[in-house]
Amino acid sequence: MERHTISLDTQLSEQFDKFMQARGYENRSEAIRDLIRECLEVDRLNKNIKGYCVATLSYIYNHHQRDLAKHVTSVHHFHHDLTLSSMHVHMDHDNCLEVVFIRGTVQDVRRFADKVIATRGVRHGKLHIVPIELSQERHAHSSGPHIHSSPLT
Repeated sequence: MERHTISLDTQLSEQFDKFMQARGYENRSEAIRDLIRECLEVDRLNKNIKGYCVATLSYIYNHHQRDLAKHVTSVHHFHHDLTLSSMHVHMDHDNCLEVVFIRGTVQDVRRFADKVIATRGVRHGKLHIVPIELSQERHAHSSGPHIHSSPLT
């Protein structure tokens, strides 16, 4: 492990301490490591859309809106190869929250998320991408090869 020393002005240091406390960090090092990881992920994804990722797509929609659920379901079926799992939550009498767990190329995942989020009636759509490296592994405890998804940061 390498040690880095940084200097912050008093105001920025106080704001960072409040940020850490609000998020539950016990020390500055872990908070800074997470911020660096996030920055590197954003930079990597902005530079390279050819790699693989795992992602979550969350969105809220009114299930009473005409043909909306049917249209969103069609988009999911068209991209069935990306979806690992999904969860559906009834928020109230009208609104539903869905969270979809996705794995694929960054380009395909973004395209899928954009189609869902851009669907009329879908609100509060958010895609969170984590770049990964895919490898196929075989272990003594398994019957055959399977895919490992290792985060790049």
